[in-house]
Amino acid sequence: MEEIVDDPVDCYWLIKSFVNQFHTKFGDSVPHLPKSLEHYLSQEEPRLLDHLKSCGALNQLPYGLWFRRCFAGCLPESSLQRVWDKVISGSCKILVFVSLEILLSYKIVLLGISRPGGVVRFLCNIPQENTDAIVTKAIDLWHKYCGTPMHA
Repeated sequence: MEEIVDDPVDCYWLIKSFVNQFHTKFGDSVPHLPKSLEHYLSQEEPRLLDHLKSCGALNQLPYGLWFRRCFAGCLPESSLQRVWDKVISGSCKILVFVSLEILLSYKIVLLGISRPGGVVRFLCNIPQENTDAIVTKAIDLWHKYCGTPMHA
């Protein structure tokens, strides 16, 4: 939010409003997002899902960072703004598809990590170079599974 406004007071109120709106609108949905991620991962990359389950990492993925914080602290501002735009527009499901695309983008790395702690450490500190591409692919997946955008 600091990137959007100059005044720290405005920044505070924007953040407060965003968080309140998110919890009011999607608070009941957030606990179900990990199961939704598991479902879509089973559709896109069952081998990775099996690996995450077998090494015990699936239940320890950084769901709080991804779903409760809407990727704040995970994605750089330019990517984060695009994700938050979709959330503000009414879709918390975009959070699932960003998570899914992060897993798909780093599939090779994740398949090489056999301990849940290693998986979580990596996913909490993903490389920042290609996050715009990850968000673009996540939006494409969101359109694939949730329908065509209105302007198409």
